[in-house]
Amino acid sequence: MKGFMRFGGGALAALVAGVFLFAGGQAPQEGVYAWKIHDPDRPLPPVVDPGPPVAGDVIVSAPADAIVLFNGTDLSKWQSSRGGPASWKVENGWMEIPSRGGAITTSDLFGDCQLHLEYCMPDPPSGEGQGRGNSGIFLQEIYEVQVLDSYVNTTYADGMMGALYGQYPPLVNACRPPGQWQSVDILYRRPRFSEEGGLLAPAVFTVFHNGVLIHDHAEPVGPMVWQQRPPYEAHADRLPISLQDHGDPVRFRNIWIRDLER
Repeated sequence: MKGFMRFGGGALAALVAGVFLFAGGQAPQEGVYAWKIHDPDRPLPPVVDPGPPVAGDVIVSAPADAIVLFNGTDLSKWQSSRGGPASWKVENGWMEIPSRGGAITTSDLFGDCQLHLEYCMPDPPSGEGQGRGNSGIFLQEIYEVQVLDSYVNTTYADGMMGALYGQYPPLVNACRPPGQWQSVDILYRRPRFSEEGGLLAPAVFTVFHNGVLIHDHAEPVGPMVWQQRPPYEAHADRLPISLQDHGDPVRFRNIWIRDLER
């Protein structure tokens, strides 16, 4: 596969373990409809200890062909979703969601891509369920990988950390405690549409959380929307990536992307 992912640490072992544990990939699209949206009875995935974070300032350095979206010093690659400059706090190599800062989006547009970012949950934690360390990573501003403090914090399975929001729970819960830096690596293939706007192929997600496989070629049934599962609608091949402001001071650092459509 063109431009497949580059990992450090024990990620290869985690991938092999994931293949043996979940041979055949994730449940097909039909499995999404077996459960109500945010169904509290949907089984939670097993907890897996991903091991300690890698020592040092970054977990995975950017490859030579990557576009660095946040280098720890400024938000020049981002803008407010409401228009104008991004207003998130930047300090000590990270950016933090401020009170009423609003979502931010990349100035550049992307389709197929490999995205890496690192995040840190507030410590001590505050709140519970969806009210604890909530944010989100939106590919093309439409398809969300949930960001949530799911370390000893229960919520609905399709809304926990790493879920394809409202559709697929992660295969496992690989969260570290609040206050520790954690990583998310996403291999994303955008949906394909015909010239008439019909769906030719759905989006595809393969996701690693702290080096552990949590989505294996998962195919969303459409956009990720709270309490809804709308169908696909044709959109541009390239759109921004956005980070959600859900009112919690989540921190992010070391964000880079590889454009797989160049």
